[in-house]
Amino acid sequence: MGRLFGTDGARGVANSELTCELSMQIGRAAAMVLTDSQHKRPRVLIGMDTRISSEMLRSAISAGLCSVGADVLSVGVVPTPAVAFLVQKYGYDAGIMISASHNPCEYNGIKIFKSDGYKLPDELEEKIEEIILDGTIVPDAKIGGEVGRIREADMSRIDYIEHLLETVDEEFSGMKIALDCANGSASFTAPQLFTDLGADFEILSAVPNGININRNCGSTHLEALQKFVIDNKCDVGFAFDGDADRMLAVDENGNVVDGDKIVAICAKSLREQNMLKNDTAVVTVMSNMGFHDYCKNNGINVEVTSVGDRYVLERMIEGGYSIGGEQSGHVIFLDYASTGDGQLSAIQLLQTIKRSGKTLSELAKEIEIYPQVMVNVRVSKIGKVRYAKDAEIKKAIQSAEAELNGAGRVLVRVSGTEPLIRVMVEGKDEEQIKRLADDIASVVKDRLI
Repeated sequence: MGRLFGTDGARGVANSELTCELSMQIGRAAAMVLTDSQHKRPRVLIGMDTRISSEMLRSAISAGLCSVGADVLSVGVVPTPAVAFLVQKYGYDAGIMISASHNPCEYNGIKIFKSDGYKLPDELEEKIEEIILDGTIVPDAKIGGEVGRIREADMSRIDYIEHLLETVDEEFSGMKIALDCANGSASFTAPQLFTDLGADFEILSAVPNGININRNCGSTHLEALQKFVIDNKCDVGFAFDGDADRMLAVDENGNVVDGDKIVAICAKSLREQNMLKNDTAVVTVMSNMGFHDYCKNNGINVEVTSVGDRYVLERMIEGGYSIGGEQSGHVIFLDYASTGDGQLSAIQLLQTIKRSGKTLSELAKEIEIYPQVMVNVRVSKIGKVRYAKDAEIKKAIQSAEAELNGAGRVLVRVSGTEPLIRVMVEGKDEEQIKRLADDIASVVKDRLI
């Protein structure tokens, strides 16, 4: 993990850890790393989510970019995948999204995309870090007519929605859908998208005020959506996170359908249509053992990566695969997008449901999921660094694995976006795995807090 960039960009408490000064520096350094400013005037596209600090950070990053001669196109509040799409469509040198995804409003972050719509690889993030932290290159401040300009985009959301509409060919009239927009970016796109799809839909949490993003709503708080789906007899519910790059579904009975099941259901459908490239789906080490069993039974190969949608994407590109994702709801349909896209995932799943003639609960029940317990332990910054070498934690993990004796698994990892150690235990006996997860978490807390 880098010094500024984690698994999903640079992130921290806005105006404290992620300051305006640092944002300006990231803007300058990104322009130098991602564009050849000696031969042309760099052009960078910037989008943001609805949190109160996003406009402040957008201004700071834009100022940094303009100070080294880059022109900025502000596309306003859009989902993260819209930035990845628009930077390609408009032919820009780079795209920047200001968002802290599923985190509370006090956090914010900076995600950077190359001109091809893909997130930065580790080596380019490291170059940006070296410019900012080590002063390896001094940004060349421009003056006079060489200073960059800022302009606002007019059609960005419409262009993005039209792109999504082109990925489906089913009619969705007669289906009743609930949408939880997390008071985030999807609030500005989902209503028009699902109107154009001809669906009968209801909107929840789509009145952002700058501080209510992800607050008791969206893909991290599904309770309100579950109740709404049941009370209003909806066929399906979709919950997005703050920047709408992930989605979790709720079936007609109010049961959660996570990223594992979404990938499995859609992968099977793609294979039946001879559209699943190399008959393979890509997931992370967090994916349930039941997912692997289902894929094996349906002739689907599985590739496994480290946690993080960027690593899923890298493996998909390497292998030429068409679908991959994470339990958390980051699902990538590489034929249509260069990053996870919650709204794209929703309409692809909706199309799969329609074509199958089954309910979402019927499709989801085909996948037997092993019980899985996750315990998040908040630790100090130095604790995150010390984790990998702590002998007592290793001993606790080995003890749990020995007790499971092959009938489950243990996964303990450092969060790439928060000051957390995540302890996951999976197996057939729910009481046993909860006890083992709590035992490991207790040792982590004692050693690293």
